[in-house]
Amino acid sequence: MNRTNKNKYGIGITKWCREYEKLLEEALNGKPSTDELARMLAIHEKRLSYLMHERLIHLIVVFITVILVLFSIALILFCPEAIPAALPMFLILFVLLVFYIRHYFFLENTVQHWYRLTEEIENMICKG
Repeated sequence: MNRTNKNKYGIGITKWCREYEKLLEEALNGKPSTDELARMLAIHEKRLSYLMHERLIHLIVVFITVILVLFSIALILFCPEAIPAALPMFLILFVLLVFYIRHYFFLENTVQHWYRLTEEIENMICKG
């Protein structure tokens, strides 16, 4: 597979995060110099910004999905003639929402873990 088509359908953020953390842990365990730590910190902060952007987008998507789920519930409760259309819409959106929340949970926890890794790298630089 050539490089241009490798990530055509997304990078697989979960896999990307795990691979990066593994590389970072290996690098940190290798007793890097202060200059190497500074470069690692710059790269880490850039990747953290990517992940924070991904988290923001998923927060917006979760919020919109919640609104649509609530709208479908309102249709079911207040407009009984819409039940044949609203019930499948509710079920589909609810399942989708569960998976979005699960993924957002992963993103949120990973961002917080990466904050701790940032502090660890900064502390290593300070100890020099």
